[in-house]
Amino acid sequence: MQLQPPPYDPAMLEAFVRLAGSRAWTMRLAELRQHATSGPRVSQAKRQRHALELAIERLRGPMGRPPSVAELHAARLAGEAVALSRILGGAGRTRLRDRLLQGLSGDGTLVPLFHLLRTAALQVSRGFSVTFAGLADAAPYDLLIEREALAAEIACEVLSAEDGRLVQRQVWSQLADAVDAALRAWLVAWPGRYLLKLTLPQGLNRAGLPALLSRIHRLLEHNRRQDHDAGAVLRLEPLVLAGGRTPDRLLLPALRHEFGPKAHLAAIASPSGVVVMAARAGRADEVALALRHRLFEVTPRRLTGSRPGILACFIEETDRNEWCGLREHLELEGEARQFLACQAARPVVAVTCASRFELFDMPDAVDGGELRFRNPAHPAASAAALRPAILSSV
Repeated sequence: MQLQPPPYDPAMLEAFVRLAGSRAWTMRLAELRQHATSGPRVSQAKRQRHALELAIERLRGPMGRPPSVAELHAARLAGEAVALSRILGGAGRTRLRDRLLQGLSGDGTLVPLFHLLRTAALQVSRGFSVTFAGLADAAPYDLLIEREALAAEIACEVLSAEDGRLVQRQVWSQLADAVDAALRAWLVAWPGRYLLKLTLPQGLNRAGLPALLSRIHRLLEHNRRQDHDAGAVLRLEPLVLAGGRTPDRLLLPALRHEFGPKAHLAAIASPSGVVVMAARAGRADEVALALRHRLFEVTPRRLTGSRPGILACFIEETDRNEWCGLREHLELEGEARQFLACQAARPVVAVTCASRFELFDMPDAVDGGELRFRNPAHPAASAAALRPAILSSV
């Protein structure tokens, strides 16, 4: 059962901003407003990445519409951060504020802290008593949960789906915004509908962006229709779809059907026509494999081994199609169970996975708030007291 957000308390939102520090909060919001001028796709990606901060700020101001369920969950978790700060000792409050400031600095977000708070609330709703041992006592794990004289450690981890992508979506957004003006200008001279196909055997990351951008510009400037080397194959050709002329507004859904859910697509439209960019990497995304690598990495440093351990993983920067695909194709389960079968997983009684869909209680969220994979080889795997936290959900 999902946690239902109560009506939000505006006073708690103000207390949350004071906890972070008004100056840090103001600077962060100014930075996010500046991102709005970065280009439409990059701006949209930034709004999604920083949805928690933007939701809290919107609820602090004049309300033009009723708050959404997602915004209410953001407000609830902000209130829980404030409530926690009031019961922690001095060192614990300092650690909490440090985590909050990390989320408001640089490339950080509030997701790690809010994932921790949500995980704690989820366990309380299952009948566990919860101690924030990481904050209160500087334990390597984050939470200590107890029920019927049994205790377990929980380490809350956040990993980006970008870690498993050969073509990084953030960089793809930057590429599409960067070539937008050039493609519009090219369409003035060559009106029509075109497909710019990019085959990227080695993928695309931030370091490779300038070179690919240069090649696209040269392709357009010299009116060439293809360019290829070991790093990328570029083809610019008329856009032809089965079934006749598809309306421009339906091009991306039609191409998504043709190229598959993991292709990267962007449409640049002008009165002269449209160019759809479509990119494919040299191999499929390996988000679930990135999860397994993270599990191996964090287990020895986040769990003591003296109690059953739970690795509560949050997979960030994933969209609905990807999140549903990871679940439906049992990719997360497969990689988690491969990890649990290894000697390195001896301290781990269960692995759990969640995303923003569960954090915000969105459509397609997992029933129960998270995926769970129990380790049947762990001595505590059959403990009835721990069952609500470790019983496999699939």
